[in-house]
Amino acid sequence: MTNNAAPVLQIDKLFQKVTKYIDSARNNIVRSVDHEMVQAYWLIGHDIVEEEQQGQQRAQYGKQLLQALSKKLTLKYGKGFSVTTLKDIRQFYKTYSAISIRHAVRGELIDSFNLNLSWTHYRALMRIDRPEARSFYEIEAVKNNWNGRELERQINSLLFDRLAKSKDKQGLLQLATKGQIIAKPEDALKEPVVLEFLNLPESHTLVESELEQALIDNLHHFLLELGSGFAFIARQKRLTLDGDNYYADLVFYHVKLKCYVVIDLKVRKLTHADIGQMLLYVNYFDREIRDEHDNPTIGLVLCTEKSDTMVKYMLSENNQQIFASKYQLYLPTEEQLAQELQKELIEAKQRIGEVNDE
Repeated sequence: MTNNAAPVLQIDKLFQKVTKYIDSARNNIVRSVDHEMVQAYWLIGHDIVEEEQQGQQRAQYGKQLLQALSKKLTLKYGKGFSVTTLKDIRQFYKTYSAISIRHAVRGELIDSFNLNLSWTHYRALMRIDRPEARSFYEIEAVKNNWNGRELERQINSLLFDRLAKSKDKQGLLQLATKGQIIAKPEDALKEPVVLEFLNLPESHTLVESELEQALIDNLHHFLLELGSGFAFIARQKRLTLDGDNYYADLVFYHVKLKCYVVIDLKVRKLTHADIGQMLLYVNYFDREIRDEHDNPTIGLVLCTEKSDTMVKYMLSENNQQIFASKYQLYLPTEEQLAQELQKELIEAKQRIGEVNDE
């Protein structure tokens, strides 16, 4: 019996290794095909634009050209080359026209596109008008291994704008060229936090337990919104002091900042009691749970409205541990973010005495 068991275990171990090779090879094949198609689409777009520019009546000529080309390609290859797709391919070339690419048919010498980005990624990216924002999303999509749907969600949630609204010119340049760099607690936090994936109505009847359960049920999406580095640890973490129990709503660990992150949920405006409660949680974690290799714990209160002034006067000026962020249950618009930024700039100037009482 023992002799028969050994070969079975060996075969199982070999099987696991072999399947990894096969899965890896298949994934590489898919990426290779995607990369080749991206390059082919760029070349097709290039030739469409070149041909259109030779037409006397460009708009009408271009429409007829795409219709005729779509018909012939569909006859040869089947579905996949509708007029709409050809318009996307043309726009793709126009967006990335500065790139020259290597291709055996054309004999061009300079390679270009990121192997980790597929046509689905580029189709989303090319619709971003601002080059600095497009560059940011390209970098983040690769760094975080976003699929096409995740990239679309981050674009629609205006991630770049939410991170950029408090940055100076140097910070904006860094976002556009290096993506999000997390070196201190503020770098890992967003404002506002967008929770549209919960599909919860904005209602005064919403209670914190419902919000918490919805976040747990959609943990993958919540981690995507929080950003890279967050690892889920616990919900309703019990903290016992002198026989009394307190419960932290959600606990994460940030692997880049090397610290615990305690999140408290409020379905109303921030109060001074919320700051005091979070101060208790953070101090407890720092003294009872974190070890010598962990950095100080971060506390984040998610609420419907926040007050930076309240946080400032309740905590020391050197506070690096406790923060409050507004959350919303719908995707923001650029206008809403601009208004929020203007409000924060005014509050910042008031805090340092640069605004006169007018």
